[in-house]
Amino acid sequence: MLALLHTSSVHVPVFDALRDAAHPGLVLRHHVDAELLDRARREGPQAVTDAIRAVLRKAAAEGARAVLCTCSTIGAVAESAAGDAGVPVLRVDRPMAAAAVAAGPRVVVLGALRSTLEPTAALIGEEARRAGRPVEVRTLLVDGAWSRFEAGDTEGFARVVAEAADAVTDADVIVLAQASMAPARERAGTAVPVLASPALGLAAAAEAAYASPFGVRRPGTR
Repeated sequence: MLALLHTSSVHVPVFDALRDAAHPGLVLRHHVDAELLDRARREGPQAVTDAIRAVLRKAAAEGARAVLCTCSTIGAVAESAAGDAGVPVLRVDRPMAAAAVAAGPRVVVLGALRSTLEPTAALIGEEARRAGRPVEVRTLLVDGAWSRFEAGDTEGFARVVAEAADAVTDADVIVLAQASMAPARERAGTAVPVLASPALGLAAAAEAAYASPFGVRRPGTR
């Protein structure tokens, strides 16, 4: 079983659909806590460290063989708390960051929330150092996007993010900093590659769960 830590319930059907399409048979257990993001925005991500540790320990106690944190704002905190869980803890945007580094040195990060921009840029820098590649990361806040998301206007949210992506020309790759921004990837008409985190993150987390020393089996194996 793979546990997922979300800060919005909108992610639940998204990851269920990705599981059904690419990882059938993988059992997902969703934990949703919007207050983690609210507090992290008010007080900084480190303020929710103890709360995240409690979630991770609970997930492991319930049988999770890995945990995927789908919130970019608190992803680094979740990753650093992995030792308290006793199982692998992954942040959804790390595989996306690695893919961005491989795509080219000019990376533009689009975020609907200011609190996601710095952690995402830092992660891309970390992956660039790991790969031994130079990168230049620019961050852009998509004005008005988050208010649409909070109002439940998912169509408007995706539209303004896609429009922001289409306005980017001087980049080798565009990174959508939040999992909730993923629908904009299909709407964007830019020739610049646009990366979103959910599918890449789930694939890495599924692999971690299957590779767990605790005996989780890939569906169809004995």
